[in-house]
Parts: sequence; C-alpha cells; structure tokens
Amino acid sequence: MIFNKKLFCIAAANCGFLSLLLCLCSFTPARDTIPSVSTFKFKTIIIDAGHGGKDPGARGSYSVEKNVTLAIAKKLKAAIDSQITSVTAIMTRTDDTFIPLNQRSAIANQAHGNLFISIHCNSSPEGTAASAHKRKGVLLLVYGFHRLKEQEEAVRENSSIFIEKDYKQNYESYDESDPSNLIILNAYIQKYRKQSILFGDLLNTEFVDTNGRESAGVKEQGVLVLAHSAMPAVLIETGFINNSEEEDYLNSNEGQNEIVQSIIKAINNYRKAIGAL
Repeated sequence: MIFNKKLFCIAAANCGFLSLLLCLCSFTPARDTIPSVSTFKFKTIIIDAGHGGKDPGARGSYSVEKNVTLAIAKKLKAAIDSQITSVTAIMTRTDDTFIPLNQRSAIANQAHGNLFISIHCNSSPEGTAASAHKRKGVLLLVYGFHRLKEQEEAVRENSSIFIEKDYKQNYESYDESDPSNLIILNAYIQKYRKQSILFGDLLNTEFVDTNGRESAGVKEQGVLVLAHSAMPAVLIETGFINNSEEEDYLNSNEGQNEIVQSIIKAINNYRKAIGAL
C-alpha cells in the first residue's frame, strides 16, 4: 500500500491532534510498526484538574468541583513524585485558573504524555435537594469514537467549551463525521482506546474491590479533552458532589488520599500490563 504522507498531514492538522501529526508525518513505510515493549519508556503522566477559574463545575452544598479536583490533583502529583520512580507528573493547572479544553490537551501532547488522567466530580439532576435515593460512586470515562447522541456526561464536561472566547474557531473541526478525522482515528487512536479502557478497568477494580466504592463502571463518551489528547486517557468522576455524604468524603483528606492511592495502584498495574516497568 502506498502511504500518502501529505493526506495524513492535512488530516492531522484538521483534527488538531498535535502529537499524531508529529507521529504520522514522520512515518517511514519500511518501519511501519508501533515501538516494541523493549524500547517503550513510560515517562510522563498528565494530571488534569477539571474546571477552574470562571468555570466552577458542579456544586455541592458547601463546595464546588473546581476546588475539589485541584486538591485531589495536587495530592496525586505529590504521590506520583514520591512513590513512582522515573515518572514525571505534569499538571494542566496548579491554581484556580480557567484553562481552555484544547489548551489542556495541547499541554499533554506537547509534553509527550504517556497517560492522561482528568479528575472530576459528578452531579445528579436533582442538585443538592434532598432525595431518598441520592446517587453515589465513581464513573470512569474513555473517549468513544461515535456518539449516537449527546449524553449527560459529555454535555456537562463539554459545556466548558462555550465559556471560551473563541470557541467557534478553536473547535470548528471537532466533527466525528469528517473523513479526515476518521483517518486519524483509524490510523493510530485504536491503540490508545484499548489502553484507555484497560486503565479504566484497573481504576474501577481499585475503587470497587479495594475501597468498596459504588461504581457505574467504564463508559465511552464524547468528552473533548479526552478526544484531543493523543495518548491513553481516562476521566475519573470521583463521586457525586451534590450527595452530602460523598461531598464530605471528596473534601476530606482521608477521602482524597484514598482516591489518590487507588489511582497510584492502578497506574502501577497498568504499567505492568503494558510492559512498562
């Protein structure tokens, strides 16, 4: 098969996948292989604290998502720095700043991240109102290639787009029906998708089996920050901030540390699974 480098470069530019552009445009037909386990180095984890600044995210009775996610993200970075050798943790934000979604994925791609972890809090439709069956537990999201419809989680997370000044220009190519996007997805993202699901499953095991948390499992959604990150990526809904019991858990040092240690264990198990230890 003849490889059309120009076509792939144009498609990558339209898609906005910075790392994929570099990978595909340096493609050599004689070496059309993914790096072997022996040469692959797992070096960089991107930690994305959801929301921030003018985007508070979901609200509880006394706290907002942007503050909880930043606190957990900082603890996760400190844990990676102290517990996982030869791995660098990079945060997309370190304070209460609004970072556009495309900039978050650009930070990850420019750092050549090997894993993207986005930290969020969930919220159910009734808000903080009393409910006899208040929802609780974790949810792990990976990017789905085809959205049959705009679903609750994707709508809530992607709503951050519309706060951005130039959202129409920044995301005008975000169209999964575009043939150039499909070329990129079929060419390289299959590998990332499988690894994202693997990491999501490992996270779910830690949250459920180790911590006894309820879980909605690993779901595929069209969350843009995952779609534009050219690496395995999982968004963690750490709990329902509008559930008073879970809000207390999410704001406590004990709860945050438990979440962080579950992520650390999942990272180590993931590295073992892909032969990166």
